Amino acid sequence: MLRQRLHNRLVHTRRVRVLRDHIVKLLPAGSAVLDVGCGDGLLAHLIAECRSDLQLTGIDVLVRPEPHIPVEQFDGQTIPVSDAGVDVVMFIDVLHHTRDPRTLLSEAARVARRAIIIKDHCRDSRLAAATLRFMDWVGNAHHGVELPYNYWSSREWAAAFGDMGLHLEFWRQKLGLYAWPATWLFDRELHFIARLQPRHASTLPPAR
Repeated sequence: MLRQRLHNRLVHTRRVRVLRDHIVKLLPAGSAVLDVGCGDGLLAHLIAECRSDLQLTGIDVLVRPEPHIPVEQFDGQTIPVSDAGVDVVMFIDVLHHTRDPRTLLSEAARVARRAIIIKDHCRDSRLAAATLRFMDWVGNAHHGVELPYNYWSSREWAAAFGDMGLHLEFWRQKLGLYAWPATWLFDRELHFIARLQPRHASTLPPAR
């Protein structure tokens, strides 16, 4: 499909490399990292290429053919890991695809021993929801991904973190995911990356 080929060429490849550069700085040394909703696993694979000290695996509702990392299927609600059973849980553009992001957030708070990494969206401006819906449809509809368009404001994110006892260690909204001139429309402050520490986490060095 032409739309998919253009998206992969102009957006997807750059996006995963920019995200890799942000995320590798936030992952504690020697961690076992579970990428929840990992898709084709390309981002996790690129992270592993930069950080040989990490062990990355993935789970997803839809397991794609020939993923770049080991991926297991799960039900989209319960993370199949014991309490504090993995060092880091990652949600990269996953939680807004759920009907209630709190379900998976609470699961991450249960299973993550050291940190939770989230890349998602903020619906803070007047046109944010419409822009994000368009981006979601272009990037995900052809993969059969569920699109509830469930975007939270930054206040809603902060409230959820607080309710679950997750300590916000790092937050960045200007990520530079798109090249000019697309950055003017599709970056803005629509995206964020955060690192959170669960209640039971070991003490981590501060994020850079």
